[in-house]
Amino acid sequence: MGGMPVRTLIVDDERMARKRLRTLLSADADVDVVGECSNGRDAVTAIHEHTPDLVFLDVQMPELDGFAVVHAIGVHRMPVTVFVTAFDQYALKAFEAHALDYLTKPFDRERFETSLGRAKHQVRLRERATASASPPTRERDDDSALSGRLVALLSDLERRQQYAERVMVRSAGRVLFLRVEEIDWIDAAGSYTRLHVGRDAHLLHEGIAALMARLDPGRFARVHRSTIVNLDRVREVQPWFHGDAVAILRDGTRVQVSRTYRDALGG
Repeated sequence: MGGMPVRTLIVDDERMARKRLRTLLSADADVDVVGECSNGRDAVTAIHEHTPDLVFLDVQMPELDGFAVVHAIGVHRMPVTVFVTAFDQYALKAFEAHALDYLTKPFDRERFETSLGRAKHQVRLRERATASASPPTRERDDDSALSGRLVALLSDLERRQQYAERVMVRSAGRVLFLRVEEIDWIDAAGSYTRLHVGRDAHLLHEGIAALMARLDPGRFARVHRSTIVNLDRVREVQPWFHGDAVAILRDGTRVQVSRTYRDALGG
């Protein structure tokens, strides 16, 4: 790469993950690791103190997560960032939708080197833009586009945080916390709803309209006055009689889709 070394900060609450990142980064002569942090609060302090060029930022950390770190620093003051995440399909979809770079744990050397190469390129663009009084338009645009994508990602995630991530159900005298992404489909049972998770069904003391209001419409769709489906489980939709349809889930479950709600599945 040439020029000054890329001053890099590692942020991850898992010691082994920090060690692996340090090992991989130490193999690159262009990189100088200026610090490691095990939590979001220390990361905010370290970014202010060290002003690194690049940060590998763990998304899932207790108290202050990776996105809260970005909020605390401010998008336009953040170093070039590679997000590191344990597998979370919705976080990954969000990164991909906004064309932001991320590493999924566990990652291999090849995937890491691809991310590092992109990040170093972005650092180089920023350095050129800063060094020149009137930076080349394309480089300036590249950097502001990246900031714009990060702003859009954060607003997406904020919107999602309004919605339930878990629901509490009682089963055989125990209280279970179900992650909503585990739910395949939901049907009304009077003033209750039944949550279908694989072969199990759990009764929730909440009406279907109230429950739907707490679910992310990007993940769940109401397809009938008495049915909600997890969109990720829908394999295909087949037309049926009188404008109705049938949604076939990945496990073969067939769910009626009424004409009133067909738009929820894109027609």
